[in-house]
Amino acid sequence: MEFFSDVLQLRAHRQQVLASNIANADTPGFVARDFDFKQALGNVQARGSELRAGAMPVLGGGDARHLRTSAALGDVADRNRVQYSVQTQPSLDGNSVDMDQQRANFMHNAVQYESTLRFINGHVRTMLSAIQGQ
Repeated sequence: MEFFSDVLQLRAHRQQVLASNIANADTPGFVARDFDFKQALGNVQARGSELRAGAMPVLGGGDARHLRTSAALGDVADRNRVQYSVQTQPSLDGNSVDMDQQRANFMHNAVQYESTLRFINGHVRTMLSAIQGQ
């Protein structure tokens, strides 16, 4: 269940990134951003067990005196490390948003988000039915 929760949060974050790209389609000099979903999910899964076990976060910064929060270890803040997209159709004003690609990515991600949400809802309903003995 935690896996699907992580997937849902990552999908929501990616949706925000893609919506930001679409919103800035006419902004001169704006460079489209995105992140590797598979890699981000792998990072969350690798670090998730540390966080869920209630263990003290490991200091992982450049300076050992810096404390890392649970968010910086594997939560949304860590996933905010978006990368610039590869420019397929750079415009004269330096904007690299390809609206067709962004719309396709947005819709694909929305469908994935919805299917994950439906799966979680179905799983919760099944568990609730089992608990109530129905």
